[in-house]
Amino acid sequence: MAKRLIPTLNRILVEKIVPPARTIAGVLLPEKANQLNSGKVVAVGPGARDREGNVIPVSVKEGDTVLLPEYGGSQVKLGDKEYHLYRDDDILGTLHD
Repeated sequence: MAKRLIPTLNRILVEKIVPPARTIAGVLLPEKANQLNSGKVVAVGPGARDREGNVIPVSVKEGDTVLLPEYGGSQVKLGDKEYHLYRDDDILGTLHD
């Protein structure tokens, strides 16, 4: 059974990007080679509300690659995949090529 999680308020569902442990040639890479704690945005909530009731939109969109904090977020397992839920304020930035 497939499930789809739609975050509430200003939460963002992220699938962490795990860098490869080996090169194409088969050379093992050291764990220190993991440079960035990043992830791909899978789903976003509609946004939070301010005191007047106006919606403050989330600053990222689905498909963005984001820089994540070292700690934080809530782990969510859907099927055989692992995701993390972060608040919009916890996202450190977006990564562009």
